[in-house]
Amino acid sequence: MLHRHGCTTVIASRKFDRLKQSADALSIATGQQCLPIQMDVRKPIEVMNTVDEAISSFKRIDILINNAAGNFLTPTSGLSFNAYKTVLDIDTVGTFNVSKVIYEKYMQNHGGVIINITATLYYRGQTLQAHAGSAKAAIDALTKHFAVEWGPNNVRVIGIAPGLVAGTGFAMAIGGVDSDAYREYVSGIPLHRESAKVDVAHAVLFCVSPAAKMITGHTLVADGGSWLTFANPVYNIISPTASNVKSKM
Repeated sequence: MLHRHGCTTVIASRKFDRLKQSADALSIATGQQCLPIQMDVRKPIEVMNTVDEAISSFKRIDILINNAAGNFLTPTSGLSFNAYKTVLDIDTVGTFNVSKVIYEKYMQNHGGVIINITATLYYRGQTLQAHAGSAKAAIDALTKHFAVEWGPNNVRVIGIAPGLVAGTGFAMAIGGVDSDAYREYVSGIPLHRESAKVDVAHAVLFCVSPAAKMITGHTLVADGGSWLTFANPVYNIISPTASNVKSKM
């Protein structure tokens, strides 16, 4: 979506082969350059090197989208210490690391927009999601803190909280589009439809555009109203055995 509106991009993750495929596909589809860089958001040195390479290649970083995440369904009693820490390291610490480095290396002097992809899991204490809910709650707090501290440097910071997005990990975790659980989930969304990936992209496009120039420190919920009505406990929808799942991290 950003490519189609004239942006060149850098995408970074741990798995370079998948990154390269995505970057090539984006460049072919849009005619815009997309630079893939292997990076682990949990490692500040790798983040610094990636940001340096991005600035060297494109001379500027106007937009940052923090979207690294790890998640699975498990009750808190089945959640290992390491699994809990790993999710927070990827989601929360990763968001902090990348935001801090990009702010200090570029946005502090040039302004910009930071988008944190988050979730509504902690709004109602969603079952089977203590790890991810904790991480997203912390990210929403960072959104506010960053917005207040970095606003004087013309940096806007906004969270976006999608709901069920077709084709993503959670959609598959509840059985996929052809399952009864999936259909029941969607029927409970006030708009009676799940999000497509392009819907999330449109929310991002709005938030980084001049139309949102006075919005900062806020998390935009773009879930069709699902957090207002979604069943809690979630395992009543998914399966009678889901509450016995244990994390393997």
